[in-house]
Formats: sequence, C-alpha cells, structure tokens
Amino acid sequence: MTSTRTRRLAVVTGASSGIGFELARQFAEHGYDLIIAAEDEAINRAATELQNGTTVEAVQVDLATSDGVEQLYERIRRHGDQIEAVALNAGIGMGGDFATQTDLDQELKLVDLNVRSTVHLAKRVVADMVRRGEGKLLFTSSIASTMPGTYQAVYNASKSFVQSFALALRAELKDTGVTVTSLMPGPTDTEFFERADMMDTKIGTSDAKDDPADVARDGFEALMAGEERVVSHSLSTKAQGHGSRLMPDSVKAELHRKMAEPGSGDEKLT
Repeated sequence: MTSTRTRRLAVVTGASSGIGFELARQFAEHGYDLIIAAEDEAINRAATELQNGTTVEAVQVDLATSDGVEQLYERIRRHGDQIEAVALNAGIGMGGDFATQTDLDQELKLVDLNVRSTVHLAKRVVADMVRRGEGKLLFTSSIASTMPGTYQAVYNASKSFVQSFALALRAELKDTGVTVTSLMPGPTDTEFFERADMMDTKIGTSDAKDDPADVARDGFEALMAGEERVVSHSLSTKAQGHGSRLMPDSVKAELHRKMAEPGSGDEKLT
C-alpha cells in the first residue's frame, strides 16, 4: 500500500487503560501515530483522548481469539511498511486457589490472551520487520515472571513464558535490525487487581503501587534505547527483581503466598 504518512506509526495492544494506555500516550507524545487495540469499548474513548495532533486508529477486538489477532493484523497490514514499533501489552490476571477457587474457562482465556495471542501477533509483525530490516518490539512481562505465583499460578506462569519468549527472540534477531525489549512492572495502580478478583489480598489492597505513567515511560525509554529489559518502576520493585535472581524458588513462592493469599488484605502492605 502506498502512503504519504510522514509520522512514525506504533501499535499498542491492551491500550484502553492502565499501562497500555500510558504506553500509547508515550508514543503519541514522541511523534508517533497509533493503532491501539483492546476488547472493551473504552478503546474508543482512549483514542479520542489521545487525538491531540496524533492520528489514532482504534480497533475493538478480542485478542484472546485467533480471529481477533488476524483482524488486528489485517488493520496493521493496510499501512504497509509504516509500522515502526509494536507494544505487545494485552493481558489479564486471575487470583485464587487453583484447586478450589479459580475458574477454568477464565484461566484458559488468560493463557489464550497472555501467551497464545502474544506468540500469534509477534509471528506476524516480526516477519514483516525482519523483511525490511528494522523495527522495535516491546513485550509487557512482569516482575511476576521471576517467581512461582502462589495463588496466581497461571498468571505468573504466563508471564514467565512471555519473558523467556522475549529474551529468546531478542537473541535470534540480534543481527536483523529488529530490537526486542521486555518491560517488567511490579504492582501498578491499574484495574488489574480488581479484574483479577484480588481486592481481598495484601497486594491488591496495598497503597504501594507504581503509577502506570511511570511504568510506561520506563518501558518506552528502554524500547527506544534498544535495551534488553527494564524492571519498573519503584526502588522496591527493582530490588525485588534483583533479589529474585538469588532466592530459591521455594522462598519466592512463600513470599508470593503472603502477598496474594485470598483474605490476606486484612493486613495491608505498607
């Protein structure tokens, strides 16, 4: 497709709120036009808010389905080789005891969105980037990827997959002109914990959460610099990321239990 576009173009998934919306704002403020995607109608409101000298195309699509990923990719393909950066940010969580509390259908949707759709969309856009010899990919992983997720078993496992996948792709693409960066947030002040049914946990009720705007800025800056990963944003999150490399998994699993056990919110984190 022939285009007269002069501004750079970025794609952000999961962009209706939270870190995804703030990532889209970062791109807009740095001279990018946008394709933003999410399942909920709020993606259209997000597009309106971001349209301040920025061309924003909102795509309301369920990325937990293969058809949804292909619909988004078709919208991307319409812009030919204009896409410079893709932020693979869409994801959901779920808390609770795996054996007795959590819902299988929701957990399978979590795997479809956090893992399968990430692989599916990356497969499409990476091939295009490698063909033209340039591009930037940002994967929203998590500090959760570094530890067994007691009472968040499926979520943490999904983020461990994303983290490993991102680092492997980075190694494979090192001589192609395409860079891959992993964004690893800690607890962030978004709707995540409410949607994951974790508002009765210590981590869900904690006031010590990072601002999604700070997390997004860290991720954007790391992406532009071509860095491998960035742990974001607070000093406590950075310390946790460093410490997790040294602790035995059994210790990390018990620490996670204290943060995520249902009912633990009676003793809030400080």
